[in-house]
Amino acid sequence: MRAIWIYLFVALLSFSASAQEIKNPVSQTEMEKIYEEVKTPYKYGLVMVPADKDHKMDCPTIFRKGKDWYMTYLIFSGRGYETWLSKSSDLLHWENLGKLMSFEDAGKWDDNQKAGYNALLDTKWGGSYAAKSFNGKYWMSYFGGKEKGYEVEPLSIGMAYTTQHPSTVQEWSRLDKPVLSSLDKDVRWWENRNKLFKSTVIEDKKKLTGHRFVMYYNAVGDSLANNKKTRWYERIGMAVSDDMINWKRFQTDPVVHHPVGITGDAVIQQMGKNYVMFYFGAFWQDRKSSFNRFAVSKDLVNWTDWTGENLIESSEKYDELYAHKSFVLKYKGVVYHFYCAVNKQDQRGIAVATSKDLGKSKVNFVE
Repeated sequence: MRAIWIYLFVALLSFSASAQEIKNPVSQTEMEKIYEEVKTPYKYGLVMVPADKDHKMDCPTIFRKGKDWYMTYLIFSGRGYETWLSKSSDLLHWENLGKLMSFEDAGKWDDNQKAGYNALLDTKWGGSYAAKSFNGKYWMSYFGGKEKGYEVEPLSIGMAYTTQHPSTVQEWSRLDKPVLSSLDKDVRWWENRNKLFKSTVIEDKKKLTGHRFVMYYNAVGDSLANNKKTRWYERIGMAVSDDMINWKRFQTDPVVHHPVGITGDAVIQQMGKNYVMFYFGAFWQDRKSSFNRFAVSKDLVNWTDWTGENLIESSEKYDELYAHKSFVLKYKGVVYHFYCAVNKQDQRGIAVATSKDLGKSKVNFVE
C-alpha cells in the first residue's frame, strides 16, 4: 500500500508540473470562450437504444453526406463488439441501417471484437462533417480482439477500409494485422497491459507533427511491476502515419491524462487556430462516476486541459449510472453533444444534449 501511495503522490506532482510547463498553452480566456461555445445544457434524451436487454449500444461517430447524417456505433452482444450504421435527417431521429463489421470464426486476430470509428472526417467546427477518402479508400480505425466477452485482452488497433462511401451498408475490408499492439517493440509504459481502445484518426493538413495523419488513442498500462492499483488506468496518446497503413508512436508519454482513473475516447474539432479534444473521464480523485470534458491545443501535441465544469454528467434516469464518450458537432447554430448513456440496470444507449432547447425525446430503454 505504501508503494502505491508514493506512486500516486509522485504522479500528482508530475502531472501538476507538466500542466504548468505545457508548451504553447491556451489562455484561460480562450478556454472559457470555448466552453461557452460548446456547452449543451439541454438534454434531449435517448435517440438510439438496443431492441432488447441483451445488447448494449456505445460510442457514436457521426458524419454527413448530402442532407443526411450517419452514425456508426457499437453493439455489444455478450460475445463482443460489432460495428453498425444508422441514418438521420435531423440529428434527433435515427434508424438502423445494418452492420459494417461482424463477428467471424476464421481464426483471425479480430474474430470477436470489431469496434470501429470513422477516420478522416472533416473536423472543422460547424463544417461539412464529410467523410474524406485517401488513396481511393475510406478508412475506419477500430480496436479488435480474438477473445469472446467484454473487452477481454488482448485488444489491438487495426485499420479497415472500403472503396464505397461509408454511408453504404457493407462489410468493410480490414488489414491482416493490427497497426498498433501492446506487443510492439516500441510500446509505451502507459499502454503495456494488452488493452488498446478507441482511436480517432484525423488529417494533419499543416503537418504540425511532421506527418499527414494523426491518431489519438487510449490504452491501459503502467510502468510499475505488479501494481494492480494503477494498471487499469487509461490515458490518451498519439501515433502518426503518412499512408494510413504504417503507424508509429509519437512521443513517449500520453498527451492527455490524469493521475487516477480513465482519460479516453478523444474526438477532435478545429475552431479557428485551436484544436479541441472532447474526451471522457471516469473515477478521478476529485470527480465521481464518469463525465465528458475537453482539452485545447494549438499544435495537436501540447494540450491545455479544461478545469471547469463537466460538459456532460449523470443527471437523468437514462444516464444515472454513466454519461460519457463524446461526439460533439455544430450544425445551423446548434451544438449537438452525443454520448453514451447508461442507466442503473446497465442498459446502454446513445443520447444527445444540445445548446438550444429542442424538446424531449420519446425514445426509452426496453422495459
